[in-house]
Amino acid sequence: MGKITGFMEIARKDRGYEPVAERIKVYKEFVRALPDADMSQQGARCMDCGIPFCQTGCPVNNVIPDWNDLVYRGNWRPALDVLHSTNNFPEFTGRVCPAPCEAACTLNINNDPVAIKSIEQAIVDKGWAEGWIVPEVPLRKTGRKVAVVGSGPAGLACAQQLARAGHDVTLFEKNDRVGGLLRYGIPDFKMEKHHIDRRMEQMKAEGVTFRAGVNVGVDLKTDKLLSDFDAVVLSGGSEKPRDLPVPGRELSGVHLAMEFLPQQNKAVAGDKVPGQILAAGKHVVVIGGGDTGSDCIGTSIRQGARSVMNFELLAKPPEQEDKPLTWPYWPLKLRTSSSHEEGAKRDFAVATKRFEGKGGKVASLVACHVEWVKDEKGAKSMKEVPGTEFTIPADLVLLAMGYVHPVHEGVVSGLGVKKDARGNVLATTDGKGCYATSVPKVFAAGDMRRGQSLVVWAIREGRQCAREVDAFLMGSSDLPR
Repeated sequence: MGKITGFMEIARKDRGYEPVAERIKVYKEFVRALPDADMSQQGARCMDCGIPFCQTGCPVNNVIPDWNDLVYRGNWRPALDVLHSTNNFPEFTGRVCPAPCEAACTLNINNDPVAIKSIEQAIVDKGWAEGWIVPEVPLRKTGRKVAVVGSGPAGLACAQQLARAGHDVTLFEKNDRVGGLLRYGIPDFKMEKHHIDRRMEQMKAEGVTFRAGVNVGVDLKTDKLLSDFDAVVLSGGSEKPRDLPVPGRELSGVHLAMEFLPQQNKAVAGDKVPGQILAAGKHVVVIGGGDTGSDCIGTSIRQGARSVMNFELLAKPPEQEDKPLTWPYWPLKLRTSSSHEEGAKRDFAVATKRFEGKGGKVASLVACHVEWVKDEKGAKSMKEVPGTEFTIPADLVLLAMGYVHPVHEGVVSGLGVKKDARGNVLATTDGKGCYATSVPKVFAAGDMRRGQSLVVWAIREGRQCAREVDAFLMGSSDLPR
C-alpha cells in the first residue's frame, strides 16, 4: 500500500491531453505525462483495502499495490521488476488498455480510483529511459523448437516467455511487419510503433526469430510446420469482420474498418499506399461504437473529414453505473473517447437500412431508430421505432462492428483443428492440457481462442499458453502462469 492516509489527503490526478486543435494535426501520441513527483503522490493514494480487487480486475493480475507503494517511496526500478513479473509489455497496456483495474479499485466506489494506468505507463517509460530494460537471455538452451503463428500481443508474449525458457522460437507474421493489430489496427496517435520495434530488438537478443511476410497455411504449408517444430502456437487473432448485408453494401466508399485503418498506419510508417482510402473533405459515417469505431473517428478527423457521425446499434448506456450493483466488475456506462471529443457526433439505437449512391459511389445512408424489447423468455430483440427513418449524407462509410471469429482459410483449416460454436479455435483453459487444441502439439491463445477481446487479455493468454507449451515439451515448467 502507499501512504496510510494518502487516499484521504491527496486528490486523484491523471494525465491530460494536448489540445484538440494541435493533436489532430499529427499522428503522434498526445497524452501528457505527469512529473515523477506527481506520480509518487498518486501511488501514495493506494489504500490498505484488505482485498486488492484491482489485481483480480486486471486480466494479467498485476501486483498493483506493491508497485504503487514502490513508486510512492521513489523505488522505481524495483517497481519495474514487479510490473514485469506479470506483464511483458506494460508500455502497450499503459497506452491502450481500458483499465479494468481502476474500475475494480476500492476507491472507485467514490468515483475516485487510483490512477493505476498512468502509474503503470510511468514505470515502464522510466525503465526504457533509464536503460533498465535489457534482454533476459536464457542460461541454457533446451534444443526444442516452437513456432508461434501470429505476432499480436498474445503471440509476442508467448514467444518471449518461451524464448526465456530456453526454447528456439520462430514467430511467423503474415503482414510485412510484426505486431498484428498493435501495428496495423491501433492508430499511431494511440500507440506509436517504436514501442513494438524496441521490444522486437529485445526479443531477438533473447533468441526469438521473426519471420514477417509469411502466411502460414499458404506460403508455408501446415504439414511442414508440424514436421519442423516440436510445438506450434496459434495466436493469429480474430480477424473475420462482422459485415452489414444491407442494400447498397456493394457501393464504392463502403469499407470495413480494417481496410481503412492499416492503410493510414502504413502511410505513417513511410510506405506508399496506392489508392489509399481517405476521409478528406467527406461526410464520414462510422458504424460501431467500440474501440475500432473510435479509431476510425480519430483517423478520419486527422485526414480532414468534413463531418464524422458515429452510430451505435445498442441503446445509449447510462452516464453513471449503479455502483452497488456492479462494483468491482467492469461497468456498463457511457464512455467518451478522446477521438469522440475531437469533433464526432454520436447517436444510439440506430439501425442502418440501406446505402444509396450516385454513379456507383455511396452518397447517403438511410437509417432508423430502434428499441430493444424482451420476449416472454427474456430474450431481447430489435424493433424499428415507427416514424424514425432518416437520411444523412455519407461519402465514406466505415464498418466497425467487431469480429466474429478467426479467419479459417489457411492455417486453421490446414491443421484441421476443432472449432467451438462461435468459430474460434477450440482449446480449454482449465485442467490438464490447457490451451491445447484437438491436434497433437498444437496450442491456441488470444483472440483466436477466446474471441475478440483486449490487448491485456491477449498478453495473459500468451503467457499462460507459454507455460503449458513449456510443460508439454519439458515435463514441467517454471514459467509463471
